[in-house]
Amino acid sequence: MGAIFTSLGRTVTAGVILLIIIVLLVGALSGKMTDVTDMSWATFAMRWLHVLSGVMWIGLLWYLNFVQVPTMPTIQPVEHRAAVTKFIAPRVLFWFRYGALATVVTGLLLALMMPGGYFVNAFTLRPGHVMIGIGMYMALVMAFNVWFIIWPAQQKILGLVEASAEEKAAAAPRALYASRFNTMFSIGMLYCMVAQQNAPA
Repeated sequence: MGAIFTSLGRTVTAGVILLIIIVLLVGALSGKMTDVTDMSWATFAMRWLHVLSGVMWIGLLWYLNFVQVPTMPTIQPVEHRAAVTKFIAPRVLFWFRYGALATVVTGLLLALMMPGGYFVNAFTLRPGHVMIGIGMYMALVMAFNVWFIIWPAQQKILGLVEASAEEKAAAAPRALYASRFNTMFSIGMLYCMVAQQNAPA
């Protein structure tokens, strides 16, 4: 077991193998083996990837807002904060922004794969698709904030790009407010995504 859990790569690989075993076992017990060439299976697989990406993105958004940002001012002595800003924050922000990108890409692909003009209906907020459409628009605004407001500001704050003290000072509230905006939006966005299954046709 130690060989699996001491490596993130091996842990993730073990998780995928466990998933395959579960799928095969459920298929065997139910008598319904999954046909990977079936479009409904492909749509389900894309939904699963969309959810995984969303968990990464929103999980890190909440980690930043509920844990890292409030804790930073309490770290004493101040020099110890460098451990977060130099090592943890850049790694968090990598997975944060690519989690956002993967969520948007898999979400759009999923909408395109759904039958009956789902993609167009969601983006035009047609009856029966209003909840998912609102959720999609909210997610797009949030992803825009990640890539074009939060990330450029954080690059200055963390010293990943050249910036004067004044530019760093100006970037801090911009990053914070955009991140808090996304936290606020995430509550409604997640509700819309889940509520779609109960939306009237």
